[in-house]
Amino acid sequence: MDAEKNQSVLVTGARGFVGRATVKFLRNAGYEVVALDLAPVVGDELGVTAVVCDISDATRVRRVFEEHRIAGIVHLAAILPTVSQREPARATEINVVGGLNLLEMAREFGVRRFVYGSSVSVYGTGSFEHVVSESDPAAPEDVYGAAKLYVEQIGAAYRKRDGLEFVSLRFGRVLGPGANSKTSNWRSEIFEFLGAEKPVKIPIPYLSSELLLVIYLDDVAHAAVTLLQAPRLEHGIYNAINESIVVADLKRVAEELNPKVTVQLGAQVMSGNPRRLDSGRFAREFGVGTVPVFERLRQAREGGGVVSE
Repeated sequence: MDAEKNQSVLVTGARGFVGRATVKFLRNAGYEVVALDLAPVVGDELGVTAVVCDISDATRVRRVFEEHRIAGIVHLAAILPTVSQREPARATEINVVGGLNLLEMAREFGVRRFVYGSSVSVYGTGSFEHVVSESDPAAPEDVYGAAKLYVEQIGAAYRKRDGLEFVSLRFGRVLGPGANSKTSNWRSEIFEFLGAEKPVKIPIPYLSSELLLVIYLDDVAHAAVTLLQAPRLEHGIYNAINESIVVADLKRVAEELNPKVTVQLGAQVMSGNPRRLDSGRFAREFGVGTVPVFERLRQAREGGGVVSE
């Protein structure tokens, strides 16, 4: 999708982990960006139009579309899984009603392409052996996954009825520096602590034998922008190119790269997500590949790592 002159791409959740990376990719590709979040977008998102908006507020969302010419949408705003379980009403307002508000405005204001940041949690828990593809039935096990699936279904209805080019990108746990997570800091610390000069500990709650479905931050952002830019889309749902890693291997690689790092493992069993994913549809259609996560870690170490404050 090439935005016409004086038109922009709207990114929701623009201050978030994936949102910041997506804004960066879009800006590097030459797009004008309207960066929407509950709090002002600052710092490394200079050069974008920042909008403070609660997407569950239909009146405020309408105002965004009235004030800006939006050619495409990358919708990443969401209440994340842990908080969704704790605050289901608020999660429904943001994750479902907010998505509906955006879809309705996309229809009314003639937006062509709507890229939805979904989740592999729509599939539910997968076995160690089963490789999940887009043709597998959805079976979400929590509020977060159920909301993602419902918005996918609403989006499909808009696609069929109104011709909106709605497309869903399903991805797993996102790894990379800068997450600022309150519930799974290890996803960033595994990169940020590679440059540590004093002993540091990274707690990862899973059993050493567990298999986690992960994707590097830049790969998610690149995939979202790829879907936005594609001249045409063969499908309405794509699995992003995720990777299955064994927790024990993640521990070994991190500790080998920096002996000051100790990864402490727990006894938690992975639930609510597949362990293996077929990403062939996306790779074949768009000719996209990724760098393995362990190679990303090695590159980060060679670059000096990032030590969090």
